[in-house]
Amino acid sequence: MSTTTPPPAPGTLVLPSASAKGGLSIRSLLLIMLLLVSIASSVVVGFIGYVNGRDSLRDAAFDRLVEVRDSRARELTNLFDSIESTLLLAAHGDSVKEAVQAFTAGFDELESSELSDEDRAALEAYYTDDFAARLAAATGETVDTSTFVPTDPAEAYLQLHYTVPYSNFTDALANDDAGDGSAWSAAHAEYHDFFRRMTELFAYEDVMLLDTDGDVVYSAYKGVALGANLDTGPLHRTNLAAAYSAALSSNLGDSVEFTDFGVYPPSLGIPAAWAVAPVVVDGTVVGAIAVEMPIAAIDDVMTGGGDWAASGLGTTGETYIVGAQDNLMRSLSRDLIEDPEGYEKAAIAAGTPPEVARQAVETQTTLLVQPVRTDAVQTAAEGETGTTLAVGYLGSETIAAYAPLQLDGLDWVIVAEIDSAEAFAPVDDFTRNLVLSSAVIVLLVSLLSLIIAGVIVRPLRRLRDAARRIAAGEQGVQVDAGTSDELADVGAAFNDMSRSLQVKAALLEDQQAENERLLLSLMPEPLVKKYKEGAQTIVLDHQEVSVLWADIVGFESYSRGMPSAEALEKLNEIIRAFDEAADRFGVERVRTTRAGYLASCGLTVPRVDNARRIVEFAMELERIAERFGGKHGVRLSIRAGIDTGTVTSGLVGQSHIAYDLWGDAVTLAFQLQGSNRESGIFLTQQVVDRMPDTVHVRDWGNVSTPTGPQRVWRVDPDDVHAGAGA
Repeated sequence: MSTTTPPPAPGTLVLPSASAKGGLSIRSLLLIMLLLVSIASSVVVGFIGYVNGRDSLRDAAFDRLVEVRDSRARELTNLFDSIESTLLLAAHGDSVKEAVQAFTAGFDELESSELSDEDRAALEAYYTDDFAARLAAATGETVDTSTFVPTDPAEAYLQLHYTVPYSNFTDALANDDAGDGSAWSAAHAEYHDFFRRMTELFAYEDVMLLDTDGDVVYSAYKGVALGANLDTGPLHRTNLAAAYSAALSSNLGDSVEFTDFGVYPPSLGIPAAWAVAPVVVDGTVVGAIAVEMPIAAIDDVMTGGGDWAASGLGTTGETYIVGAQDNLMRSLSRDLIEDPEGYEKAAIAAGTPPEVARQAVETQTTLLVQPVRTDAVQTAAEGETGTTLAVGYLGSETIAAYAPLQLDGLDWVIVAEIDSAEAFAPVDDFTRNLVLSSAVIVLLVSLLSLIIAGVIVRPLRRLRDAARRIAAGEQGVQVDAGTSDELADVGAAFNDMSRSLQVKAALLEDQQAENERLLLSLMPEPLVKKYKEGAQTIVLDHQEVSVLWADIVGFESYSRGMPSAEALEKLNEIIRAFDEAADRFGVERVRTTRAGYLASCGLTVPRVDNARRIVEFAMELERIAERFGGKHGVRLSIRAGIDTGTVTSGLVGQSHIAYDLWGDAVTLAFQLQGSNRESGIFLTQQVVDRMPDTVHVRDWGNVSTPTGPQRVWRVDPDDVHAGAGA
């Protein structure tokens, strides 16, 4: 709003203003001086900052890559050192020494075994129909399985009992004993758990034991290498055979032989690398222990766990390993992981043969597939360490930090690279921001004279507007508090008040959400709605509801003597599993006590098949109890009663409310559960009438009820266990 100064009253003495004396006012001189100083300083500082900033940012980009390269190299070295230490520790341990001798003795005993014609046919069919198909699918080549079919009696015997029966390596790893009664199986039952844990803990692709004749007398995963001879069998040309020969010829109990990755047919086309250590007993080499190097662990180191951005590699950077002799990758390409189609196009455009790029996409790995012949790799292969700006292996311009890797027995180089456009983007951003900021500074100084008049009033207006926004219900309102006057103190106090109100409002919303969650965890949504509306008596009748009342047989004796906290923890472990199963089967838990578990189906969500669902849920509870018992070495089972009928749900109490379910169906379910001493799933005739024929039941007599005798049925235990194996 503009204002007009009224004329002076008659007789009033009017003093001349400063502007009336001619020349520039102090205000104008100050503004001109600030403008000139600001422009001059902005130009000088901007030029110096540009030169220094550009060079610093470029150097920082290279330094960051060097740091990533060195970090990955250290992690990889630590990984190999850890594998070496672990292998030496195992080779010197009594368990491994005893295992090598026990498996060797068992293997030698099996050399006199003979296979029947039927067993021989089954073994040959496995190689012809299973192994050959999988190997051909993995390599894309026709496979002659005749070279792999075991001819040695012990090898054939072991593969027939431990390799052929399993469709995947995981199942073979889980098996402890084939139950054939052989000395080898006895050794396997005693020592396999140790090597299984070793395999799983360190993510090895396999763990093997070998005797001094070159026989693979033990394999954790029981592949086609089990029982093979590394001196005469089809594996004698593999890197495993070379590492085994070097380890035994060294006669050093404290040495580990590492190999580079190479073709290894038993791994179905996936390259394998090995670490082998001799096993010495009383100064005599009795065999060797070999571990197949963990490809996933190596890739995890080189990819930073898949989080390249967190390690400073942005959106295009990566680190990888290359063999100095063959120029093939020994780790995963980031582009292959994130964009297989884009990787294939870029690789082919950069000169990679199309069939090689297609193989990498199909196998999802660049290990021994992707060739890398960049300047960085060639220079590192010559033993030099440094950085370069050159074309990367996928054809884009990159900055790279390279170095040879110091790993015994491995001629590898490591490269960390990132697209130059991304690496030098901060330089362009810095230049653009510097020009823009200089222009903004000049503009701000030029406009300073226009805003001085509003400096005093503006903070008050901001406070007024902010207060109105808070009064209108807006949260988190903040004002510019200024820096060094009383109005700044008022603004700061206002901001503190606004933040405090926001925090309190957020806490109130969180509490309301938590209250809502707790209510929904205690009772169905219709009852929650009535409760929040303030109803005094909250009750609902339900038709055709299936009710289960179950308790855990054997838990009391199992938990007897346990500390209370431990016993409750075990019980909660079971109840959580019950609740998860209830969610899967569409069953609603009503309440849980230490002595019982009450649940229903069709209560809040009507279901035509509620009887089938709750019976299948009860069978799942039995399986959960059995799994828990197997895990903790205790025999647990479920005793459950199930009925279908009319029930009532509601809230009981006033100051301390509780959600409960009652009615004839609940009473009868409880009676079925409580009247049987044996564990099992007991059903009323109403439930059986609604069940499909796939669930088999047995007549279990009658139970007396206020309305007369009720016929009781029990679910066939074979159905429960059949479901467990499905």
